Amino acid sequence: MIKSQAFSVRITNMVEFLLRNRSQNMRPLYNQVLRSGTSIMANISESQFAQSGADFITKLHIALKEANETQNWITLLHEQKCLTQKECESMTKDCNEIIAMLVSSLNTSKRNQQQVVK
Repeated sequence: MIKSQAFSVRITNMVEFLLRNRSQNMRPLYNQVLRSGTSIMANISESQFAQSGADFITKLHIALKEANETQNWITLLHEQKCLTQKECESMTKDCNEIIAMLVSSLNTSKRNQQQVVK
């Protein structure tokens, strides 16, 4: 939760920076990365109050999909010259760390759920 919250703050700061300092023509892309990047935190937060193990897994899957989408938007922003190589690498590194944590959590949750069923 802490990592996803920090990433959401980075995303919002990045978008504010882009809106102030880079091409306004790319505003729709900025909005997309803002939505997907902050959605990661929202879904992880929702997973903490999941109604069941299956609901927990579903929320984490959604967060994982949003993280993958965010990574793609970051790459596109770099390809469109909105982000420098260094900025792109930094944001991608943080996003990859979240993806790795989500994959690990999902694998553990699925294993635990299978053990309960047996």
